[in-house]
Amino acid sequence: MCEQGSVPLYLFHQGTNAKAYEYLGLRAYSGEEGAMSCRVWAPNALAVSLVGDFNAWNEEAHPLHKVSDGVWTCFLPEMLPEFTLYKFCVTAKDGQKTYKSDPYAYHYETRPGNASLYYEVDGYVWQDEAWQRAKKRKPHYAQPVNIYELHAGSWRRYPDGNPYSYEKLAQELVPYVQELGYTHIELMPLTEYPYDASWGYQVTGYFAPTSRYGTPKGFMRFVDACHAAGIGVIMDWVPAHFPKDEAGLARFDGTPCYEYGDPRKGEHKDWGTLVFDYGRNEVVSFLVSSAVFWLEKYHIDGIRVDAVASMLYLDYSREDGEWLPNRDGGRENLEAVAFLQKLNETVFALFPEVMMIAEESTAWPMVSKPTFCGGLGFNYKWNMGWMNDMLHYMSLDPIYRKFNHDNITFSFFYAFSENFILPVSHDEVVYGKGSLVQKMPGSWQEKLAGARAFAAYMMAHPGKKLMFMGNEFCQVNEWNFEKALDWDLLREPSHYRQWTFFKALNTFYSQNTPLWEIDFSWEGFSWISNDDYTQSVIAFRRVDKKGKELIVVCNFVPVRREHYRIGVPWEGIYEEVFSTDCAEFGGGGATNGNQIRSQPLGMHGFEQSVELTLPPLSVFYLRCRRKKPQPKPAVAELEIGRGQGAARGAQGAYMQGR
Repeated sequence: MCEQGSVPLYLFHQGTNAKAYEYLGLRAYSGEEGAMSCRVWAPNALAVSLVGDFNAWNEEAHPLHKVSDGVWTCFLPEMLPEFTLYKFCVTAKDGQKTYKSDPYAYHYETRPGNASLYYEVDGYVWQDEAWQRAKKRKPHYAQPVNIYELHAGSWRRYPDGNPYSYEKLAQELVPYVQELGYTHIELMPLTEYPYDASWGYQVTGYFAPTSRYGTPKGFMRFVDACHAAGIGVIMDWVPAHFPKDEAGLARFDGTPCYEYGDPRKGEHKDWGTLVFDYGRNEVVSFLVSSAVFWLEKYHIDGIRVDAVASMLYLDYSREDGEWLPNRDGGRENLEAVAFLQKLNETVFALFPEVMMIAEESTAWPMVSKPTFCGGLGFNYKWNMGWMNDMLHYMSLDPIYRKFNHDNITFSFFYAFSENFILPVSHDEVVYGKGSLVQKMPGSWQEKLAGARAFAAYMMAHPGKKLMFMGNEFCQVNEWNFEKALDWDLLREPSHYRQWTFFKALNTFYSQNTPLWEIDFSWEGFSWISNDDYTQSVIAFRRVDKKGKELIVVCNFVPVRREHYRIGVPWEGIYEEVFSTDCAEFGGGGATNGNQIRSQPLGMHGFEQSVELTLPPLSVFYLRCRRKKPQPKPAVAELEIGRGQGAARGAQGAYMQGR
């Protein structure tokens, strides 16, 4: 079996083999039925052999030989049974032998074991043709995207405390998410990992769904069930770093192989992990292939790339003297930038409908812009600035919110600089930060009202949405990966009413195009009033492609506002179509009704205005259900608030400067 000069091998060494998993690893041999090939990259090894149950872990029974500068191979004349345990015995140049898991394995034994398991992922018959066609017809940019983020092992559990299997998770989770009205789920990493407390973010198996919950085909059935219910699947993926476990990628051939050799580039001391060497072609082929693998073999709809900021900056979480500048003397990791651009170019060439999402926490420019104009090439970025501002604002005693009014307005000024997703993720409900409802000040009822107001404001803000599991019924305790959510809370009326609210809000969002059809342009948003900081009130418009619109009014203090007036764009009759103060959600039941007549009293740059009652800690949406063809001229001008026309002027100046 001569492979010197083969195309897959050549592309692998060039960093352009996007399907290296078809070539490396333990696989059925395509050149001879009933035979197997085994290949591994270990450029500085003195020797490599294949060991496992099938040869009693005999290090001399199946030696590999080099076929290139770094790739070792052997040929097995007979097929191994599925689920056969195996590893590579890698002999370093100093003679030290280490048993290593297969970096390209499709399956692993369940921790604490760490051996690879022979498994072939081909052969599953997918049933999601209709879903795939729908993705092509309806690009996600102009569709509702409302993501339910979850940790598979702690969403629900069996009564004995064991986590659900992939099949059981599909059986329970899919109808739940469908009923709640979410459009996508996002799974915290399922790539195989050894340490439970890492939540999956320290990966050893980049081509294997964790065996904690079953087999690879079990996970395929899970994805298929999601697609059958019209739910997209996004998966967290971690190309930023990997753990130092002996059986994993660390010093794979006895030397830094997958990681940078210099610890000033190759180690994250805060995390106790190693950094991939993005300047090494074989590492690039490995990582790009991993992303492509999940999209091709598991029909994943989106990949959220974790910890992008840690990849982009050489001085990330490092003090002076602990990092190496790039060739130009800067702090940017140019190799990581090139890798991310190649990753996105490759993925979009193969899967144009995919969602590539960056968790990038800095102001790095053009994260979600195409690579041909200098961007990183993602099509979405998490809006971490919005998240931090809003959670800070909502945690304040309402008496201090007027001094922090920019927390609720500043994000709109950069809302269209990237294609943003607004996240309220798992990171915000751990490590003493408190659950979402516990971040809210005041009495229990005020906490619940604050959580509802926050969610309705978030749903109306430009950008796609993400909410972590448990927030939908106001989980009180912080998330604990070792146990299930506190589902018993749903038996309590206040928590059930909150669940009812999230279901209604999600449904309203999905059914109303102004809230999602134009998420990434000023054409879909304009201010009415953003400067009433003394009363902590804002109002704005969301507009769809046909000009249909909703008006959003937010009152972020526990004070009822009577006779509150805002300008409106049309003369006519307005109706309140959604309110967080609805009695069935646990609110006070105040409503402005469906006969709100505009008056020719000019305000906020409009010739018409309406008078409203603002319930305490509330957000409500208005729609003009009957409007005159032409607005009437103003016959009076109300001077309410301080400089309330400034917002529209500022927006116009911004647009002219773009």
